[in-house]
Amino acid sequence: MGWIITILVGALCGWLASMIMNTNAQQGAIANILIGIVGALLAQWVFAGLLNIGGATAAGGGFSFWSIIWGVVGSVILIAILKAFKVLR
Repeated sequence: MGWIITILVGALCGWLASMIMNTNAQQGAIANILIGIVGALLAQWVFAGLLNIGGATAAGGGFSFWSIIWGVVGSVILIAILKAFKVLR
């Protein structure tokens, strides 16, 4: 059941981040899910692991307000990186 929640939260985070970064027309559902999941892991690694921000440990931790917020933050950073490398327009 945990992987279903991970997919749903990843899809929500990826979709919200794509709306913020204006890449929604380029991305499909699978890209939103992958960007959301990888973005949440990125946020957890950078903000919780490297910068030691306590609330960022919620990223990728299930369906909660803070996990969605940190997942979106990580997804926005991931989309910005992908745009910088010309993977997304």
